[in-house]
Amino acid sequence: MDEEDVLTNRQLGFELKAANNMIRRKMEVIFAQQDSHELNGMQGPLLGYLYHKSRNGDVYQKDVEQEFRIRRSTATVMLQSLEQKGYLIRVASTEDARLKRILLTEKAIEHHNMIEEQIRIFNRELEDGITEEEKRTFLTILDKMVQNLGMEGERVESSNVPCRNE
Repeated sequence: MDEEDVLTNRQLGFELKAANNMIRRKMEVIFAQQDSHELNGMQGPLLGYLYHKSRNGDVYQKDVEQEFRIRRSTATVMLQSLEQKGYLIRVASTEDARLKRILLTEKAIEHHNMIEEQIRIFNRELEDGITEEEKRTFLTILDKMVQNLGMEGERVESSNVPCRNE
């Protein structure tokens, strides 16, 4: 089979899915090494969300419930666990003492920065040998595929994407 036949027989959806699986597995290994198994389940993504959200103002438990589409009791357990592990504190709001603002500790900020650095290193490895023109072409094609799927409104801008599946 020549190169043209190989390219003709490759299905883009399958190739994208296979690449996604490889990326996910690699990221899971990286995060497992970094977390020392202290964080589990949705705690990493929750920390990422809290980090980014807190940059734009106060964050409350209700925000977490809405963002992750979880019950109040589930959010309470997740936040209590992170509080016990030293990643956040909750303080009464100055406007309404019934509301507790969620504040990240230095430990959480350091964890977030370490994860972001690992993602930067991973992306450099992933993009090794790819020119800026090739990246632009790839992203243009990817945008067209997303548009073809009718899901372009569901994409999240990269500046709002919490790291670590966060």
